[in-house]
Amino acid sequence: MSENLGTTQKQLVTFLRKRDYILVSELGRGACGQTVLLHDDLINEYFICKKYCPQTESRRKEYFDNFVREIKLLHQLHHPNVVRVFNYYLYPDQFAGYILMEYIDGFEIDKYVAENPEKINDVFRQTLSGFEHLEQAKILHRDVRLRNLMVTSEGVVKVIDLGFGKQIENSEDFNKSVSLNWWCETPDEFNSSQYDFSTDVYFVGKLFEKLIRDNNISHFNYSEALRKMCSTSTFMRTQSFGAVLQEIRNDQFDEIEFSDSDIQIYRNFANELSAHIPKIENGAKYIDDLSKIERRLYNAYQNFMLERYVPDCSVVINCFIDGVYYLKRTGFSVSAVKEFLSLIQSCTNERGQLILANLHTRLDSIARYDNTWDADDVPF
Repeated sequence: MSENLGTTQKQLVTFLRKRDYILVSELGRGACGQTVLLHDDLINEYFICKKYCPQTESRRKEYFDNFVREIKLLHQLHHPNVVRVFNYYLYPDQFAGYILMEYIDGFEIDKYVAENPEKINDVFRQTLSGFEHLEQAKILHRDVRLRNLMVTSEGVVKVIDLGFGKQIENSEDFNKSVSLNWWCETPDEFNSSQYDFSTDVYFVGKLFEKLIRDNNISHFNYSEALRKMCSTSTFMRTQSFGAVLQEIRNDQFDEIEFSDSDIQIYRNFANELSAHIPKIENGAKYIDDLSKIERRLYNAYQNFMLERYVPDCSVVINCFIDGVYYLKRTGFSVSAVKEFLSLIQSCTNERGQLILANLHTRLDSIARYDNTWDADDVPF
């Protein structure tokens, strides 16, 4: 890399040596390009390379804009159930480019479920989680179909292909601007040329309805939630992936019992947490990765485990909230943190997710505010 660092504010950084990759195989061709498998022998990793080379030369510039948009959307996303983008190479003067993405060693979702029908409940939950991440980033997928959902050989769902994805900035962005050949009955909002997040909910629901029917699955645990997703009427349909996930977590609560001791440990910690957060900024988000929460809370606890009260309770709150909030900094009981940490460490993933869902409901009851404040009242 060039190290000629001048005093100008905008210094061009030039990489003098470009990486070479080994072409392993071609994976497919479509209307907008070619997909190949590459190998990086330096780090011994495989990557998917999506090359932009449309068959329709007359619309090369228009499709190129879509290709660039897909790159922008992928760079905003980082979730275990959404495909990762590592790099890109664009040549605007030639309307050409490449995207270097995560290699998914696995199967399209219908083939995976056909071979592993007992995994349908886990696959459903993971798919909802991936689409909820898109929803939180205000990104519509708009091309929900079997080939755009992969499952790795380890059973991890990956949402792929944001070629028709769209960033939502205002209500006008819900106007339907693409028309695809859909594989199932279309929802009522198409009659008024609308495509919003509940539309993505609908097509994901219909996709799982098809998987369950085609594989004669009788052990699906979330039939009522799926029924609400599949309503053609937007008024009868569950409106968001977050709402679907909340519903199935609440349903699980009826099946999973907690001891009186577990419930008291949860309540003690939830009371402490909510008592130390007077207000939360509207743009703040909850951290929903249970393993990340457990790891962060354990690392924080090690630094104050010999104290009676947490010296600065922001280190605890930051394990659960990503964003800005007002803070009561002192008085958080160390024993409440210790007992809660032990509780989630001993839980199955299902029990831990239910605890987290309840904690999010508790946090939802805290007052919200826009990111403005008085000079003598400064938030954390």
